[in-house]
Amino acid sequence: MSPSSSSSSSDAELSIGERAFSAAGAAVISAIIVNPLDVAKTRLQAQAAGVPYPYHHICLQPNAVCQSLSASEAAPPPCHYGCHRYKGTLDVLLKVARQEGFTRLWRGTNASLALAVPTVGIYMPCYDVLRNVMEEFTTQNAPSLTPYVPLVAGSVARSLACVLCYPVELARTRMQAFRATGSGKPPGVCKTLIGAIKPIKGTEGLESLHRYRYWWTGLGAQLSRDVPYSGICWLILEPIRKKLLGVVGDEASAATILGANFTAGFVAGTIAAAATCPLDVAKTRRQIEKDRERAIKMTTRTTLIEIWRDGGLRGLFTGVGPRVGRAGPSVGIVVSFYEVVKHALHHRHQTP
Repeated sequence: MSPSSSSSSSDAELSIGERAFSAAGAAVISAIIVNPLDVAKTRLQAQAAGVPYPYHHICLQPNAVCQSLSASEAAPPPCHYGCHRYKGTLDVLLKVARQEGFTRLWRGTNASLALAVPTVGIYMPCYDVLRNVMEEFTTQNAPSLTPYVPLVAGSVARSLACVLCYPVELARTRMQAFRATGSGKPPGVCKTLIGAIKPIKGTEGLESLHRYRYWWTGLGAQLSRDVPYSGICWLILEPIRKKLLGVVGDEASAATILGANFTAGFVAGTIAAAATCPLDVAKTRRQIEKDRERAIKMTTRTTLIEIWRDGGLRGLFTGVGPRVGRAGPSVGIVVSFYEVVKHALHHRHQTP
């Protein structure tokens, strides 16, 4: 029996609930580990879109180290332009930790968890079921189409998960993009979503109801990023995983399943993230737009043109470093943890 057929047969013995449990556990671990890189990516993209990030430090000279300025001191010459800007991933991480506190690197983690658990809990089981059904069909009726099954199954499963969980994704992006004002506790997911649709004075009735559309602002950009990302990811991941597991044979242990899936996921996630970075920049720009009317009218195409006009190729790939650095480990963790838990549950079913 081949590794792929063995995997399919073990999949068939697992319920949707068990698949969702496996996926949810993987999502929690991944979201906590990679969140700082997600914050760095979002801050870099938001800065490119014009979001200001003022600091409590003033540069005395262009090449001098920034020093704190107390209220009693006279204001020195204005800080040079670069002092107020993030220069890269490491610079974001250092400035956020120094200016806002180390824990702010996990800003939006509650939203990430609220998003990741249901999203991955829907996405991975749906992908499993669709892949198994489609592989069985194409193997019998159109063998030449079987290699493209992961692309189609991944795209459909991701679309479903994305549409259902999008408002939480919007909240997470806004929580990570904007600095918390004051020393109080920053707003959580619910307050961020309510703040995003806070009624304008004088609006009522249908106009007031219309504002809830804002919760799905940028859904088109999200789908245009996630669908190709997922398709590319699974198209690369499945052949690598099957080849690595094929070396081990039928008697694969939890350790070999972990290693094969993490390696395949890391490679696939890295390539897919780099390829779809411009669409991620467009998604972020649409989600952080504060003008409700403009946000609703924006399209992915016009946003990409605007980004190209403002920053060229460099603008389209803003934040590619932290995005790639986050995606590789994230996909590797999610896929490997998911498959290992499935493997453990499969063996539990077989134990008399």
